[in-house]
Amino acid sequence: MNEGQLLKITEEYGSPVYVYDAEKIGTQYKRLTSAFKGVKNLKINYAVKALSNISVLKYLKSLGSGIDTVSIQEVQLGLAAGFSAEQIIFTPNGVSLSEIEEAAKLGIQINIDNLSVLEQFGTKHPNTPVCIRINPHVMAGGNSNISVGHIDSKFGISIHQIPHLLRIIENTKMNINGIHMHTGSDILDIDVFLYASEILFETAKKFKKLEFIDFGSGFKVPYKAGDIETNIEELGKKLSAKFNAFCKEYGKELTLAFEPGKFLVSESGNFLTTVNAVKQTTSTVFAQVDSGFNHLVRPMFYGSHHDIDNISNPKGRERFYSVVGYICETDTFGSNRRITEINEGDVLRFKNAGAYCFSMASNYNSRFRPAEVLWYNDKAHLIRKRETFDDIIKNQVEVDFSTKKEKVLVK
Repeated sequence: MNEGQLLKITEEYGSPVYVYDAEKIGTQYKRLTSAFKGVKNLKINYAVKALSNISVLKYLKSLGSGIDTVSIQEVQLGLAAGFSAEQIIFTPNGVSLSEIEEAAKLGIQINIDNLSVLEQFGTKHPNTPVCIRINPHVMAGGNSNISVGHIDSKFGISIHQIPHLLRIIENTKMNINGIHMHTGSDILDIDVFLYASEILFETAKKFKKLEFIDFGSGFKVPYKAGDIETNIEELGKKLSAKFNAFCKEYGKELTLAFEPGKFLVSESGNFLTTVNAVKQTTSTVFAQVDSGFNHLVRPMFYGSHHDIDNISNPKGRERFYSVVGYICETDTFGSNRRITEINEGDVLRFKNAGAYCFSMASNYNSRFRPAEVLWYNDKAHLIRKRETFDDIIKNQVEVDFSTKKEKVLVK
């Protein structure tokens, strides 16, 4: 997509608006499958939480992807998108036993990361296949909020609890068909990931009826020019060799599974906003846009970087701006960014807006959530309408305050 096409989309569907490039999603999917072409059985389960629009899910299904879900609602969304139960894995954290049972009843592959829940489920449903999420106690990933494999993480069953885990399995006679880990997002060092994989392989040897090993994901994408990214090709070559060697030792061809989210959709996304005002203070020039952390919270939540450019004036003279939102709290998207000269009414593009942007959006300040558009086959397709005031109030229930409380006479 070029600047002209993006500007046309803002004219047609309004601002702000999310735009996703289907071709980029397809390229990333092919890149991942090509990196692991040396594995006989490979399964890619797209992490729905990154971007859950049903049209995006259907497009990924057309590429051959399954899905990774973390809530029963995501399971239902996947089924609505046409995925079969066999193409869905359910990897929640801290949910009720009844929610896990609901997913299992639908025939979904469940993944459990809690000894207490595992024992309860195994006692009631010993024949239902279960995957176990292991915490390898390996710190991988960027921000601490997205590093989930370390010793203090709430995710997974500790490798130090394996004896207890095996005792539960022996007592319940439950069916363990998979083993899983997820170290965190924004993996910078593949050697750390490979080290964690060795821990998972050693753990897997303790289970005799496995069908798959799931390595989660967390592959880092570049956020700016020259940025570090996960070397997926090198990882594919090295991990494939380790996996194939393990399968030979295990005596069975297992499936190698991954759950990429950000890797598949982040770079496909553009978030387009319009400049409401340019405000000069004693030390800063603010570009104030028609959005805020209600639509793009990652910079404020994680300190994440999104490149910002002015697609209305792509060849103008560069100046320094702090790009901020319209929320009545500090919502700075970027400080002192070098951007081509900005005027009121210009359209600014935020890159890498495909993952955890719309999916984390809210109605804070009673603002509407924007429209979503998918660029597919050189054409813009509206895949979510912009919200209206009716969407804000449709589930609110008004109380009648005109009635008076009747006095009760005490005799």
